[in-house]
Amino acid sequence: MATVSIPACTSALLLDIEGTTTPITFVKDILFPYIKEHLEDYLSTHWEEDECKQDVHLLKKQIEEDMKQNRACPVHTVDQTVHTDEEKAIREVVENVLWQMAADRKSTALKQFQGHMWRAAYASGRIKGEVYQDVVPSIRTWRARGLKVYIYSSGSVEAQKLLFGYSVEGDLLELFDGHFDTSIGAKVDAKSYERITERIGCQPEEITFLTDVTREAKAAEEAGINVVVVVRPGNMELTDEERAHYNLITSFSQLQLTGHA
Repeated sequence: MATVSIPACTSALLLDIEGTTTPITFVKDILFPYIKEHLEDYLSTHWEEDECKQDVHLLKKQIEEDMKQNRACPVHTVDQTVHTDEEKAIREVVENVLWQMAADRKSTALKQFQGHMWRAAYASGRIKGEVYQDVVPSIRTWRARGLKVYIYSSGSVEAQKLLFGYSVEGDLLELFDGHFDTSIGAKVDAKSYERITERIGCQPEEITFLTDVTREAKAAEEAGINVVVVVRPGNMELTDEERAHYNLITSFSQLQLTGHA
């Protein structure tokens, strides 16, 4: 695959994580299974801690909201009063978290709880964040050429910082000028990219967004942002129409900077 030139006016690069900087398999085969396998043990160990109590409270509020919206959800609601049998309460939280994960929910309550579990796993060395080999040297080159680099992922900002802070290549957080998650809006909504543009403080045409998901690419394009689609092993297959429409790269090293010192 040939090199792709980004516009000379580009001042910032916005990067997706899963399938772009990091293999999809890391999230699917490492992060999510870790939650499922250690969920009950984690809750039992941290149940009386304030942070865990707050996480459980948020999950309870989410269940109540789901019931109001008539969404399907586990029958039991989470009850953490002094009269609650702890084991029963923990089982109910486990049931709800597993249900949300099976439904691929993106609720703040779930993402926050997962983030806290992953933080403990990263800090203990049980998990190290994976990045493709071309990612770090490419970002260092971009920064040396005066470009700013930001992350936009559906995973929480905290989860993003854990992945890059405890990566297989060490602490990479210094490589990034900022992080965005879905608190700024859905990744398939053009308004999210407009908000990011405002937050970064530059014009849409000065940003180039790298993602493997064409629905995200389309939304960014609608906001006036330049887009490059990243084709990695295991990523979703592109249609012939998508291949014809988008600039494609298989490695960050194929991104050519024109007009940058």
